[in-house]
Amino acid sequence: MKLLHLALWEPEIPPNTGNIARLCAAGDVTLHLIGRLGFHIGDRDLKRAGLDYWPDVEMFRHDTFAEFEAVIGVDRIICIETDAKRLYTQAHYQAGDCLLFGNESRGLPLTIRERYAHRSVHIPMPGSATRSLNLATSAGIVLYEALRQLHGW
Repeated sequence: MKLLHLALWEPEIPPNTGNIARLCAAGDVTLHLIGRLGFHIGDRDLKRAGLDYWPDVEMFRHDTFAEFEAVIGVDRIICIETDAKRLYTQAHYQAGDCLLFGNESRGLPLTIRERYAHRSVHIPMPGSATRSLNLATSAGIVLYEALRQLHGW
């Protein structure tokens, strides 16, 4: 069993998902893809972004959010959203936690954001013109803070 999980809700851009898969391989983290994808798993851009790391990626597909919750457990999901009240550095990550990111254009659905508001964090963005960071960049920032805490780096 991997130390952490990283989940993407209905990702839309193949290179982002490929970069995140590579990040999961480097961090020894399980990747979960939830709901309708904006691409096919065999997409050339997805494969290219993940380079030759795909054999090292433990990946699961979940057709529904309920299916994903049943596998991970509702008390292990930490949402990363721009409107969360707590900074990602203020969370205390534990083995078995799952970092959940929304898709590139809409983030997480309101029902999920409301349900997990108490387990949500955000990355500060002091630039006033920026709505959000790139999905792969955000995943790298939060994942490596969680790994830092868990490994004591």
